[in-house]
Amino acid sequence: MVRKELRVSNRAGIHTRPAARIVRTLANYESEVWIRKGSYEINGKSIIGVMTLAASQGTELTVICQGEDEEAAANALEDLFETGFNEI
Repeated sequence: MVRKELRVSNRAGIHTRPAARIVRTLANYESEVWIRKGSYEINGKSIIGVMTLAASQGTELTVICQGEDEEAAANALEDLFETGFNEI
């Protein structure tokens, strides 16, 4: 299991476009991915789940990946967050 703490850096937060990028990126991996905001946890491969996070700029999220390619999935997601979903 891989766990990473990620911060939403783009101004608009996780709205439709970043949520879609998260789900499309994670679809390339077999691992299960969970994203946690406080005590609320969603499936990272669900567009509806990601949208319900309502994660604005500066929000801290915990990403948990478990499976054969967990490290690669976590790193791909970290790259998305670090680049601000190319919206910064």
